[in-house]
Amino acid sequence: MNSFDIFVDSGANIPDNLIKKHNIGVIPYSCTVNGEERLCYEKDFAFVDTAKKYYEDLRNGADIKTSLIGMDRVMQHLTPSLEAGKDVMLFTISSGISGTYNQAVNAKKELEKKYPNCKIYVCDSANASMGAGMLALRIADLRDMGESIESCAEWLARNTYKINSYLTVADLKYLKKGGRISTTLAIAGTLLNIKPILRADDGSPAKLVSCGKERGRKKALSALADAFSQNVENPENQTVAICHADCEEDALELAELVKARGAKDVIIEYYDLCTGSHVGPGTVALFFYGKDRRGEAAEAQKKTAGSPFSQKIKTNN
Repeated sequence: MNSFDIFVDSGANIPDNLIKKHNIGVIPYSCTVNGEERLCYEKDFAFVDTAKKYYEDLRNGADIKTSLIGMDRVMQHLTPSLEAGKDVMLFTISSGISGTYNQAVNAKKELEKKYPNCKIYVCDSANASMGAGMLALRIADLRDMGESIESCAEWLARNTYKINSYLTVADLKYLKKGGRISTTLAIAGTLLNIKPILRADDGSPAKLVSCGKERGRKKALSALADAFSQNVENPENQTVAICHADCEEDALELAELVKARGAKDVIIEYYDLCTGSHVGPGTVALFFYGKDRRGEAAEAQKKTAGSPFSQKIKTNN
């Protein structure tokens, strides 16, 4: 059986030890900080150190810009595996958030011309951060148990939207800067200490949407834990993930809340830098397997050939 290699964009937020354990390739986003270009992930360099510096710069008012991953960078990272005769599977952030998926599909088309005997799957994770990372880790487990790339693709078609993700932010100005909320709402929310609750929705492509608000940080963290209770399935059998934008104490508090609600174990990691600049320092996000976000629509899709591996190019900002 021909094994296959797994790749993610750096937004997948997989901790360094798990990247190494499962031999997952990481294609980094890049950003500019006060005009200086930086990679959002560097192999053999601790991500925690990169993230701490990044969020410190954000807090100090640095001018930060992020960009999608271009097809040339995707091709550069996938080519060695294809040269070795390996099939590959690449996970990207939701195409409703970034145009990276489109670039990856374009890269796939070019690479298939050069390596017609290799299979290349590009997965729109319909999520961000560890929402994508948890899918990649599950596929790594299946691959390491001997499952084929085709059976893994079938599993993803059924389960991609079962990753639930909820997050809250500390400062509304970053959502305002990204155009997700108005200036008036940002000012009013700040004065009233309002903390929005956001989630990945059921759309195709999936986007980040508001699903509630709480007054004060502790209530917002409790709301994330409540969302876990309401939507999780088999918490005693799964490891959930929490990512934070340089607010580890809040992440630890949330971890205790979800453990009290039945979570077997919790991974805690710094929030990825690509989307982190849009939600800001102090963001806390929770990821877990639960109810299919599409609800009744999921049952209808099971009767069709629907898959997250569509080759149709979507238009994104």
